[in-house]
Amino acid sequence: MKTLGKTRKVMAGITTALTFGLVGCSSQSADVPSPPNDPNCDDWEWDTDDGIWACEDSSSRHYGHYYHGGYYYGSKSALLKSDSYKSYKNSTSFKGGGKTSSGFGSGSKSIGG
Repeated sequence: MKTLGKTRKVMAGITTALTFGLVGCSSQSADVPSPPNDPNCDDWEWDTDDGIWACEDSSSRHYGHYYHGGYYYGSKSALLKSDSYKSYKNSTSFKGGGKTSSGFGSGSKSIGG
């Protein structure tokens, strides 16, 4: 009977650890906004450095373009020149940061299929 009691304690500990682990994971991903709901792209990549989504759908005419504020930007320089993006980057709602990006796809998270 003592063995069964130890097994229950171990299982309870494992369940607790898994629960807290999952809560920790979900709070990290809560900082990343949902990908755009745009029929022109089915595969998105989150650029953590610049806090924006990029289209990764190779069958889309927007492949490799950055998406912000309802518009696609064909290059990083075009995005960075946008007054809308500049305003977002300087706001408290900015979801980026981190090291300087070295190009498309760096510091990123891919979503889609």
